[in-house]
Amino acid sequence: MKIIHLLFDSLNRHYLPPYGCDWVHAPNFQRLADRSVTFDRCHVGSMPCVPARRELHTGRYNFLHRSWGPLEPFDDSMPQILKESGVHAHLVTDHQHYWEDGGATYHNRYSTYEFVRGQEGDRWKAEVGDASNLSPIARLHRQDAINRKQAQKPGSHPQEVTFQRGLEFLETNWRKDNWLLQIETFDPHEPFFSHRRFRDLYPCDGDTPAWDWPEYRKVRESPEAIEECRRAYAALVSMCDESLGKVLDFLDEHGLWKDTLLLVNTDHGFLLGEHNWWAKCVMPFYEEVAHSPMFLWDPRSGRCNERCDALVQMIDVAPTFLEFFGRPIPDDTQGRSLANALVEGAAFREAALFGMHAAHINCTDGRYVYMRAPDEDVRAYDYTVMPTRMRNFIEREKLQQAELAPPFPFTKGCPLLKIPARGRLPGGEPLAPLETLLFDLAEDPRQQRPITDPEVERRMLKLMTRLMIESDAPPELYQRYSLEKKISA
Repeated sequence: MKIIHLLFDSLNRHYLPPYGCDWVHAPNFQRLADRSVTFDRCHVGSMPCVPARRELHTGRYNFLHRSWGPLEPFDDSMPQILKESGVHAHLVTDHQHYWEDGGATYHNRYSTYEFVRGQEGDRWKAEVGDASNLSPIARLHRQDAINRKQAQKPGSHPQEVTFQRGLEFLETNWRKDNWLLQIETFDPHEPFFSHRRFRDLYPCDGDTPAWDWPEYRKVRESPEAIEECRRAYAALVSMCDESLGKVLDFLDEHGLWKDTLLLVNTDHGFLLGEHNWWAKCVMPFYEEVAHSPMFLWDPRSGRCNERCDALVQMIDVAPTFLEFFGRPIPDDTQGRSLANALVEGAAFREAALFGMHAAHINCTDGRYVYMRAPDEDVRAYDYTVMPTRMRNFIEREKLQQAELAPPFPFTKGCPLLKIPARGRLPGGEPLAPLETLLFDLAEDPRQQRPITDPEVERRMLKLMTRLMIESDAPPELYQRYSLEKKISA
């Protein structure tokens, strides 16, 4: 038995034909849907990139206890469990955040791994110059411009190299048994850099300058500029589609469908001007970010060209892979195998949590989305024994305020550092103020009209509180979000 996991970053389902898009050239995503089960109610869990990967490894929510950071010594890592039980787990990725301080413990859990350089501001090729007066964003743009010089020829783009090396693994090992291959590309994450032949699929009618890198902020561009950025994103989706097609071709040519599970998903979506916002993290997690695509081929069931309305999340991936290989699922796992979702459908999960540390706590039952705003005067904390965050160590002034906190049930007896949180990730301008919101997706799928419905809000609060209790949420969160740590009848 074998598993191929294709993980894209920032893939907006509204740009995919299986989810109703009729203008983006992505025939291989449709081909994938014809050969698999398409999930219609897949939601993110912990935002953004690396918190989602902790969920991928552990099958547990990350965002209630900690912001962006490494795997913890007490975490049960799915690739490591497979590795230690005789399944070879191989990672091929161009996701540079794995090699930063806040992501440095993930790749070593695999049996083997390959890292492809050059995405975004990956600190790769050097051109000496004085960048000391540049802002962090400007330094990122400068490094990206240097990196792009290495990716102009066909076959040299980091995404192309990533899939090429994934196919090399397949060519070497397709006759072998008991392996997991994770091909993970940073695309279509910003910047939306692709080769000219993909940009030519979406020609510009006017004189709008080329633009492919929106900041995390409110929209202040013209309608023409917004459309140009959307075309750049669509071009990168088409490039991802071509890469996907190469893997599907390999499965066809080598008859691997009979014994290989294929999962294709993303960590989250991306706002491209909807709700008057760009990107993610600095605004409420609207459907364009939170409601994500997922496709599954399981050779045991043989189900294909079907839709599934089970409410699923990234936390379900680890137990899916462990169950497929017949390995025990750790007791601390919150997710469930997607094999159950195919059987149970809408009964698979009543509700799901999602969000980012210190921001909204969101709850959905598949129809309603409830966004509970915090009282930002009540402090949030990171609970960790790995004091790094994103690209750096946690600030000394924060560590100077750290306390030793008792273990949570899932930390296996390990106490933790309780460190004042930095708060939400900053954008290029002030963050959006958070307010409590309730949406009815059946009546308002684009979330244009928040509703007031006390009965629905009470039910969603009950679901949210129950899931927080089941997740061993830190006690101060109940005060921060004005919740009772009990479930009323």
